[in-house]
Order: sequence, then C-alpha cells, then structure tokens
Amino acid sequence: MSDYTFYYWSAPFRGQFVRAVLAFAGKTWTEAGDGAIGALMGGEVADMPVPFMGPPLLVDHKAEFAIAQTTAVILYLGETLDLLPATPALRALTIKVVHDAVDVLDEITLNGGRQMWTPERWADFEPRLKKWMSFWEETGLRHGLTAKSGFLLGGDAPGVADVVTATLWSTMTERFPRIAEILDETAPMTAALSRRVSALPPLRALADKAREDYGDTWCGGQIEASLRKVLGD
Repeated sequence: MSDYTFYYWSAPFRGQFVRAVLAFAGKTWTEAGDGAIGALMGGEVADMPVPFMGPPLLVDHKAEFAIAQTTAVILYLGETLDLLPATPALRALTIKVVHDAVDVLDEITLNGGRQMWTPERWADFEPRLKKWMSFWEETGLRHGLTAKSGFLLGGDAPGVADVVTATLWSTMTERFPRIAEILDETAPMTAALSRRVSALPPLRALADKAREDYGDTWCGGQIEASLRKVLGD
C-alpha cells in the first residue's frame, strides 16, 4: 500500500508541488483520479476526509490524517518528513516561498480562468511576472545563491523551498518557451537553481512521468489555450 493517497486533477499545476515534495522524500502515493475528486467535491462535507472546496488533498495513511490546501499540505509534509529548516526564520521563509509560488499560479491563470488572456492583458502582466521572478532572485541573493551553486535559503542541500521553486519554474518553462526566456533574462540565478534541482533523479523522474501522463498539459482548459495563444507556444 502507498504511503499516501493524493487528490489532484490530471495535470501538473499546483498539485505538482506536492508530488515533488513526496518524490524528493522518497515517498509513494496513489493518485485518486479525477472521478474520485469529483465525487468527493460533489458529496456531503461530512463524508470528506477533511473539509475542502477543491484539490489538492492528501491522505496520510500511517497517521490516519488528511489535509487540503497547497501550502498546508506542504507544511505538513515538511514537518512530518523533517524537510524544513532548523530555524523559525527560515521555516517562515520556506512557507512564504510556497505561498508566493501559489500566488504566481493564480495570477498567471487569471484566478482560475475568470478571464482569458489577450495580447493586451499579457503585455500589462509581463512586468508583474518579472517582479514575481525577482522575488526569488533577491531571496537567493540574500542567502548566498549564485548562478552556479547554492540554494535559495542557504544550507548545503536542497530543501522544500528549492523543490517548490524548481517545480514552479521548470514545469512552467518546459511548457512555455517564452516564459523560459523571461526567467533567464530576469532571474538567471533562479533559472539555474531550478535546472539544478529539477535535474535531481527523483524530480527528473517525476517530470518525465508528468510528460508521459499529461503530455504538454500544464493547467488545462481554456485558460491554458489562451495563454499558449498569446505566448505563441
């Protein structure tokens, strides 16, 4: 039996953060599948493993515990798998990185596709995307990151912040070459960190499986189609 059951749609997107932390920690999990997610979301709250409006949702079978919301899931995994930094300050920064990553996904999908991308909207947004990228660059700079070595929050090994960073930017840039160009131009140290960490065997295997399972899909739906159209990808 797998260590966990994971509820997220058949796409990378924000669910890939949780998958990446699990893979990095060497854990096994079962994907519940879209049908099971839909059934839970459409059922009674009293029947849910934990009250939730939408995935990701993780069930830890050994602990008999379930948790939803991306940042909460990753915090839980970081705490229970001993993956968080030792100091309160660096733990708080780790959670900030996760929050920022989720915010980037929300903004780049226009809050779940409430609007579609147009060339004008993208032109207005691109400076904001660059500012988001600069957050990672400045954070790394303050903790010793260089274009060739180091990690986002220092230390001698990658942590949750690095795994989430690599997953955010590598998953996106592998599917959208224009965003890869922007990241390389705006945040070269972050781009290099993402490539180094995403090349770790468990994360590379996860990315390869995502390609096998989901193809070029990133978030899916009309919002992804409109993003590809404005980016020419």
